[in-house]
Formats: sequence, structure tokens, C-alpha cells
Amino acid sequence: MIEIRYVQSEDQEFWYSLDRHLPEQEFDNKVRDQRGYVLLSDNKPIGLLRYNLFWDNTPFCTMLFVDWNYQGKGLGRKLVEYWENDMKLQGYGMLLTSTQVDEDAQHFYRKLGYKDCGGFVIDIPEYEQPMEMFLVKGI
Repeated sequence: MIEIRYVQSEDQEFWYSLDRHLPEQEFDNKVRDQRGYVLLSDNKPIGLLRYNLFWDNTPFCTMLFVDWNYQGKGLGRKLVEYWENDMKLQGYGMLLTSTQVDEDAQHFYRKLGYKDCGGFVIDIPEYEQPMEMFLVKGI
């Protein structure tokens, strides 16, 4: 059975097994503000989605990951669609996400109706990465 729910404090160990980029204080904020979800299969956590508010008014998915063993089964789609519906119920009309141009996630988001809307390049030596591309979707 598949379930999606808001992230809870007791999810911290699982969360950090997939997401090593989030500072601990921000994890606490995600729990408090309900800005993250955990995907469960038969009560076992297998995926997550976190977001914040870009411009303080537009939901922006900052991380989506489903355990490698569960990928390719439509669960990432279910997680994104759950988030989209939750954001629509909260009154938002537009969503953003991003991915690096060398990652396949861009194709995933396009299949879900997201459109390319720009990007940026970071060339500061300690932070260099491929171009980050942004995608947008009206809901």
C-alpha cells in the first residue's frame, strides 16, 4: 500500500539517508511548516519531496527522490501530483522546480506538464556545477 504524508520529526534518520543537503535546522522547519512529504510503501519510507516558497509566494520543489529500488514504478509521479494537489488546495496557482541540465529529471518534469523557464550557471570554484534549469507549471 502506498501512502504520502507530511514529514514528521521521527522521519529524520530516513530523510538524511536520501537528502544530505538540508541543514538540520531546516529539517525542523520542514516538519513545523509542513513543507515536506514522505512516500511510504507498506509503511516503509521510500521517498521524499521537499519545497519552499520562491519569492515567498510560489511553491518551489527543491528535492524529489524515490529510493533506487522503487524507481520506474510511477511513484515519483504520484508524489509530485500529491504535492501539486496540496498546493492547489492551499490556493497557489503556479509551481516551480529545478534540475541540473545534465540530469534526466528534466524529462520527468516535462512529462508532468512543466515547461522550461530559464536557468543559471554557478562558476564559483567551490560551488561549480552544471547549469541549473528552472521549470514552471500552472495548476
